[in-house]
Amino acid sequence: MDFHRTETFEAPLTNRPPSDDALLYRPTLPADFKRATQGLGVTGAIVIESNALLEDNQWVLNLAADNPLIVGFVGHLDPASASFPQHLARFAGNRLFRGVRLTGKSIAAGLSQPSFIAGLQNLADRDLGIDAIGGHSMFRDLAVLSDRTPRLRIVIDHLPFDTGADESAFRDLSSRPQIYAKVSGVLRREGDRTPLELSFYRDSLDRLWESFGRDRLLYGSNWPVSNRFAPYPSVLRIVREYFAGKGAEASERYFWKNALVAYKWVDRK
Repeated sequence: MDFHRTETFEAPLTNRPPSDDALLYRPTLPADFKRATQGLGVTGAIVIESNALLEDNQWVLNLAADNPLIVGFVGHLDPASASFPQHLARFAGNRLFRGVRLTGKSIAAGLSQPSFIAGLQNLADRDLGIDAIGGHSMFRDLAVLSDRTPRLRIVIDHLPFDTGADESAFRDLSSRPQIYAKVSGVLRREGDRTPLELSFYRDSLDRLWESFGRDRLLYGSNWPVSNRFAPYPSVLRIVREYFAGKGAEASERYFWKNALVAYKWVDRK
């Protein structure tokens, strides 16, 4: 069954990867995304900014103005900066601006800074959230952060990944209703190939399902980075098959309804 599907993807639209990275050292624009997803039922996308240049936030918002495919944008700002309130007020004036992305390293450093916590409270006051990107070492920091900012919605990017020794911290996060898991890091290399059979990934997907349930799992491809592993149709097929097995309602929640709650993206039809 095809659903209205809201996608989230990393956006090297403006990011500067190494110049020898043939996959990412180039502009990737909405037209490229439309070609990659043609015929797959993808009707909306949330752009996740990975570049720290301030004006790139505005560049993406300007791009979104002419591309209704973009239904939300998670920008890149430093909540600990003295200029954060000013910049947040500027960008949050655009309804497509839905929050900021933070690395695990910046979260760890920010927990001891009152200005950082105040900045995130400011986000929560505006009904915005954060995307958190990092490894299992950030799990405990995210728990502390959610205790200090209980109204802040948090999306953990690129699960499933190895949770390492922090199993208890992972279980703690999964019990918090304001924390969501973006299932955007499913495919991985095994030797010299990328397995494209659901059976290879079922255990890790089962673990996320058992932890976060049907109401807090979000779809994301991590396109175009996902092209390192497989073309977009293959990335989608694995999770589509898995969630189809959970029933129509679970699939709808995974592919768009949960993202609407987590991001409050804008229907631009």
